[in-house]
Amino acid sequence: MSLTPRLALSRATLDRDAASRSIPGLIDRLWEDPRTKVVSSWRGEVLVERSETLRLDYRSPASLPRPDTVVYLGKSVAGDDELPAGTAVLAALYQDDQARQVEPDTSLWVSGRTSGHALGDRDAGVLVEALALANWHSAHRFSPATGKRLLVDDAGWVLVDHDSGKTVFPRTDAAIIVLITDGDDRIVLGSNALWEAQRYSLLAGFVEPGESLEAAVAREVFEESGLSVKNPRYVGSQPWPFPASLMVGFTAELDHEATGPLQPDGTEIIDLRWFSRQELFDSLDQVVLPGPTSIARAMIEDWFGEALPESHW
Repeated sequence: MSLTPRLALSRATLDRDAASRSIPGLIDRLWEDPRTKVVSSWRGEVLVERSETLRLDYRSPASLPRPDTVVYLGKSVAGDDELPAGTAVLAALYQDDQARQVEPDTSLWVSGRTSGHALGDRDAGVLVEALALANWHSAHRFSPATGKRLLVDDAGWVLVDHDSGKTVFPRTDAAIIVLITDGDDRIVLGSNALWEAQRYSLLAGFVEPGESLEAAVAREVFEESGLSVKNPRYVGSQPWPFPASLMVGFTAELDHEATGPLQPDGTEIIDLRWFSRQELFDSLDQVVLPGPTSIARAMIEDWFGEALPESHW
């Protein structure tokens, strides 16, 4: 069965309501509506409540300064006291001065990369949608055709170059991530040169233009480890809007007849190790595994057969 429903950032209950995005003046109308709720984003983070349970801070528009960019995320489906069914949800994308006005306590601005797993289903979905669009707006301010500043349309989902008439849409970059097993049902984990010492994870990489997901699995694994694999099988996917990726998970089997020893590429991957289940468990005082928000952690635990304790290193 697909891992997707169990992945921290693949949970979502908000109706994205794409049909309403083209309604003229939608953002203006919703900003004036006291029933609307707003999620605040700043520098790739979102605002949460000051509470024991991690929850997004949904505020009324009247209590907030209006930033230059506001995006319509959709409407709530499963009603509760905070967001009754049908409540419109906006994302306010703040710059530094306004963000400090909204909430000067920086501890209440949190990263989805490290905190997404601690949110409920609704908030996890809102978080990744808001951050994905915030990162897209930040990276696509000017027209690739004319260099002129792009103008926001369709409630924040389209950017328009008025000189050329061309439109720019949000993009997602596909990346594969692979759990490789050998004939003894061991998995291989690699350590990236950019990570902290002793952190290990599954091999992963971006899909190149004109390449299938399965071809990307074989290429990335060989480039990073020198291993040849076969029988790639899809296991699930998770948005990773840091800034704009979709992680597509696969398992693959080591092709013993076509492969040699582990050969880290020395540039991106500096170390590779095979682990049996017992070896991995016994190494938790030496090895740091991916965090609980990541698809990598879910795939490793699915292979292991149960949740793993946090590393003690």
